[in-house]
Amino acid sequence: MKSKIGRYSAYINPLFCLIDLLIINLTPLFFQTNIDQNFLFSLYISFLWIVLSMKNKFYDIKRFSKIVQIFASLIRQFLIFALILFAYIGLFKQPNISRWEMGKYLVSIIGLVTFFKFILLYLLSKYREVFGRNIRRVVVIGDNKKTNQLIKIFKERPDFGYKLQKKFCVKKEDFNLEACFYYIVENEIDEVYCSIAELSNDQLRDIVNFTENNLKILKFIPDNRDIFTKKLNFNYYEYIPVLSFREIPLDYSINKFTKRTFDILLSLFVLIGILSWLTPLIALLIQLESRGPVFFKQRRNGLDYREFYCYKYRSMKSSNSVNQATKGDARVTKVGKFIRRTSIDELPQFINVLKGDMSVVGPRPHMVKHNEDFAQRVDKFMVRHFVKPGITGLAQVSGFRGEIETNKDIVNRVKYDIFYVENWSLLLDIKIIILTIINAIRGEEKAY
Repeated sequence: MKSKIGRYSAYINPLFCLIDLLIINLTPLFFQTNIDQNFLFSLYISFLWIVLSMKNKFYDIKRFSKIVQIFASLIRQFLIFALILFAYIGLFKQPNISRWEMGKYLVSIIGLVTFFKFILLYLLSKYREVFGRNIRRVVVIGDNKKTNQLIKIFKERPDFGYKLQKKFCVKKEDFNLEACFYYIVENEIDEVYCSIAELSNDQLRDIVNFTENNLKILKFIPDNRDIFTKKLNFNYYEYIPVLSFREIPLDYSINKFTKRTFDILLSLFVLIGILSWLTPLIALLIQLESRGPVFFKQRRNGLDYREFYCYKYRSMKSSNSVNQATKGDARVTKVGKFIRRTSIDELPQFINVLKGDMSVVGPRPHMVKHNEDFAQRVDKFMVRHFVKPGITGLAQVSGFRGEIETNKDIVNRVKYDIFYVENWSLLLDIKIIILTIINAIRGEEKAY
């Protein structure tokens, strides 16, 4: 049976590549780079652009890819391409080439390629949404919370281009795999989504065999029971396949170095550029209202569950309680209300960042007593401690900051923290920092 999947994307990636090649080849015409051999230059940059794109999987963008992932791909591509571009000067002995014009050319292609990439992706999503083309017909096998969430995404995001044809309920007495296979063939289904939780090993084997023999795309919806992803990493030890339960990006040295460098630079900027003059002002206001230390320190658990002292500006009259601040808390001073509302009280934690106890972005550290309690109540809670805690985090900018009022609050916080641990990128950190600043300016409901 001939697969129909190819018709959806056979021309999309070549079109994207062709447009990029036109941009990088035509743009030099507008700059006086003094390149002696235009043909040689065009051949050089075109060939290496294609090789680099294949190596970086630059055009391997899925219809469900996030903007952060696309930006990360663009940054990787252009960092290496910049080196390739300036290497041309020495490689082909072009001493008369203007470095300034070459730099302007590089900036121009970065802007143009990025602009056209997002324009084309937007038009492609509208093409799916408005005209109903470039569609993948899908079926879902299984009926549970996860399958229903996926189906909801299919329906609410027509720009993804997935059209649900049918959901098969495995738990029904009349469920039959043969009837399911017949429907898939007769209705020219492109992709099959299966819930692992509801299928036996024999049924899974039959589905795998059927989809492979009929050239259908098979995707599994994992049995994650509660809220936690099981991001499996598949590797071979010689000829033995081994599955790792969880892969953590920050375990890699280059990622760890990148994040630490970013933390040091940003913390130095804040400490020198902001806290150097803000701290005396805050200290004066705190002392005028209530006697006591300017800084408040408290034991928290960090990386590998190690304890450290977390610093804040003191915002309460009494700072010895292990209870979290609640709405209308009488312990909070007038100055404290302001600095907590604007998150200014958290700024001394950049000292913790510079010391290496914390990161700018990461799971928020809890008090030791609360950690001990949550570790007993919430499954996978300890996963948060595979990375350094942060001044801000994905959970906080997603609406789960402040007081833990119900069990759902901590469960959702852990959900976002685990997602962050498993999907870290520098761009994700930058996005969280920007959202944190925006939320601080707007003011947050639970910042009390």
